[in-house]
Amino acid sequence: MKDMVEIEVVLDERYTDPLVTIRTRSNTQQVENIIYAIEDASHSDFPQIAAVKDEVVVFVPQRDIVRVHTEGRKVVIQTEEDVFTVKRTLAGLEDVLNPSRFLRISQSEIINLYKVRSFDFNLAGTIGVEFDCGIKSWASRSRVKQIKALLKHNSIKGV
Repeated sequence: MKDMVEIEVVLDERYTDPLVTIRTRSNTQQVENIIYAIEDASHSDFPQIAAVKDEVVVFVPQRDIVRVHTEGRKVVIQTEEDVFTVKRTLAGLEDVLNPSRFLRISQSEIINLYKVRSFDFNLAGTIGVEFDCGIKSWASRSRVKQIKALLKHNSIKGV
């Protein structure tokens, strides 16, 4: 059957937290659905974020958020497809966003590390951030040291 999924569980005392590996020929909608289900099960303590679009309240899953930033006096959630406003402050959102996924890169922006395509360290004193969807941003100088430390800790090459 084409849509069947093989599941193999290997018990290994070397791991304290579960490690999920998906092997597939290509990234399909089925694979995305599996990832989404696993993330929902493992991050149930990280709620969806209530946001407003066209005067309608919607709930944005944290995995869909590319970045959260300020535009003037508004706090905005940006996904790959849409932009929403929220009533919370950036600091308030920082408290509820998954800290292993989100990173504050400036006084006015929090990014989803899982949506970052690349970090550009060639800029004098700052770091350029390019997201998978093509959006570009920059880290503030005061956050550069923290970002580099995080990336080194996570064994990202080139840092």
